[in-house]
Amino acid sequence: MLSLQLLVRQPASRRTIGAPARRTVHASASARVYHVTDYGADPTGATDSTAAINRAIADAFRPASNSTMTGGIPDLGGAEVHLDGGTYLVRGPLTLPASGGGNFRIHSGSLRASDDFPTDRYLIELSAAGKGGSGRTYDYEYATLRDLMLDCSYRGGGIAVVNSLRVGIDNCYVAHFGTDGIAVSGGHETLIRSSFLGQHMTAGGDPGERGFTGTGIRLDGNDNSIADVVIFSASTGILVTRPANSISGVHCYNKAAGFGGTGIHLKVPGLTQTWITNSYMDYTSIVAEDPVLLHISGSFFLGDANVVLRAVNGVARGVQVVGNIFSGLDKGVDIVSLDGKFATVEQVYVQQNSATGMTVKSTEARGSAAGNGTSWTVDFADVLLFPDRIGHVQYSLVAGDEFPGHTLRNVSGNQVIVATDKAVSATVHVLVDQNAN
Repeated sequence: MLSLQLLVRQPASRRTIGAPARRTVHASASARVYHVTDYGADPTGATDSTAAINRAIADAFRPASNSTMTGGIPDLGGAEVHLDGGTYLVRGPLTLPASGGGNFRIHSGSLRASDDFPTDRYLIELSAAGKGGSGRTYDYEYATLRDLMLDCSYRGGGIAVVNSLRVGIDNCYVAHFGTDGIAVSGGHETLIRSSFLGQHMTAGGDPGERGFTGTGIRLDGNDNSIADVVIFSASTGILVTRPANSISGVHCYNKAAGFGGTGIHLKVPGLTQTWITNSYMDYTSIVAEDPVLLHISGSFFLGDANVVLRAVNGVARGVQVVGNIFSGLDKGVDIVSLDGKFATVEQVYVQQNSATGMTVKSTEARGSAAGNGTSWTVDFADVLLFPDRIGHVQYSLVAGDEFPGHTLRNVSGNQVIVATDKAVSATVHVLVDQNAN
């Protein structure tokens, strides 16, 4: 007897057609991708998601192996905390476990501080401080914060990186901060790149600019890099308080210098060790305190923005401000100005800069004087940067068929006086340098 059996395939899922799929924590965790919505985070921003996102971070910090990175930092194997393109309300900071970890990323979404967010904290904190610490020199390594929109709601700050090693902050937008957009403290080699920071949403010419406060980026650590970053509103664009950092491709149009703002403030008197190149200082100046080992080149200064050397102990050594262009408002502002008196000046080269609408200052200059007599004076007081300081002079005297005896008589007050032993008709050409070598 033949029997027929009808085989009916059961559906792989009981999900109703058209209903949204829901990932489970177990499935995503097996791939080391932790979707915060699986932990109950609200991607609409209607309810507080702080605890849910912190649970996702805690799971991501459970190492999949015994592998370690620098100094015993657990290797998390590329774990990802995925914000799923949502906007999340947070009442407290997103924090990382004190156990430390490396090789992980948090990315792809927006965070918004609640109205009662602590004013002394940051939306994302890479810090083991206050958690007993780990005893390691560094707690976090190769952390990547990417594709994030952080709205601080005028409360605290955006991102804090503390005692961390090789952290990348990439393609982030930090707005409405009350303190710092990004703060780096200690650690080593944080890279901040391709990001935008502003206390207020503006594209320039904001009528409330005089009231801008806060700092876009604060670097209180060594060996960090800022590249291709825009700071569009803050009192200070970048504040550097430790040596050995590089800044390139930065556009600062935060609070204008004329309103009391600063584009880049190098508050590292005596050991600056900072390299600033290819940047655009838009109505905001660079201020360097007692600069020692400072290089500024290839940058554009607009709207009377300039470089200010500020004396603390009166030391300037190993400074290069070369090859920049300045565009001013015809108010007589110097392209490089001194704030205070410098007693020690060594290897300071301000030269080969171009300007319109501003006064060019330099540490080297050329000039000439022509006349009939026994004395020729070439005055460099309006050109040389430092007052009453000429370290080196070269001159030539052209007197036609005459062959008078001549000498360099005086160089005080940034004036060069050449004298002859008899009256002749002559032209004196002079080259001066404020460095002695």
